[in-house]
Amino acid sequence: MGDFYCEIFPVFRHVLRCCSSSVETWLVAKQRAVCTLKPGVVYVGHIPQALAEPQLRPYFSQFGKVTRLRLSRSKKTGRSKGYAFVEFDCDEVAKIVAETMNNYLIGERLIKCHLIPPEKVHEKLFVGSQRIFKKPRLPAVARYNKIHSSEDLKKVTGKLLRKESKLRKRLAEKGIDYDFPGFAAQVPAKKAQSGADTSVCSEDATPVCTPSILERRKSIRVEDDDVDDEIVLKTQSVKSEDVEGCEEDTEEEEEEQAEAEGASDDVEG
Repeated sequence: MGDFYCEIFPVFRHVLRCCSSSVETWLVAKQRAVCTLKPGVVYVGHIPQALAEPQLRPYFSQFGKVTRLRLSRSKKTGRSKGYAFVEFDCDEVAKIVAETMNNYLIGERLIKCHLIPPEKVHEKLFVGSQRIFKKPRLPAVARYNKIHSSEDLKKVTGKLLRKESKLRKRLAEKGIDYDFPGFAAQVPAKKAQSGADTSVCSEDATPVCTPSILERRKSIRVEDDDVDDEIVLKTQSVKSEDVEGCEEDTEEEEEEQAEAEGASDDVEG
């Protein structure tokens, strides 16, 4: 009996070594195969309204492992927009799904499927896909739709202007020479000061020309042009010789009148 164990033990040991080596090679090959797998994303369009995430995930899982799924929904109502993105762990499976499900009839609709190239898949495509949609509550809706007072609007505009100024400072610190109108151009400008003493600084930023600004400029011009219209009569200049001739004629006429008066007195006498 002892001789039998002595003969069998080396053989058994050799078999164990062979089995362990084969298992190790199989595990390494499997790991390599897993590492070589690349995910593939499929676009699915023309989805009926009755199909949602609970129905789409098990349906596409029959082709392969579904890693992520996103059904596009409206942010306001939460209803399906009719298209989704399905990610599989293997791009070969994704190709098969795109070829098989394209023009497939479901609920009187032709499903449209095509494979999205990896370079066109946005990095934030599946962000928030696992989150369950919840409609906004009534207080939030009322707060959003209420009529805001002038003080609230001033606070909001102040915050926006401060953020914009910080952004301009950051751009200037990084050496980026970029100018944009932003929120400052949308804020109503102050009333323009009338008068000739107002000076204009050429270094100030050029204001954005809006219809309201044009109307103000026109009103300022009209006020400046409001001057009393005076009628000026222009007379022709008379030469000095003509003036002397006129004076002589008047003297002669006076002498003739005096002689005529004297003659009339003699006749009466």
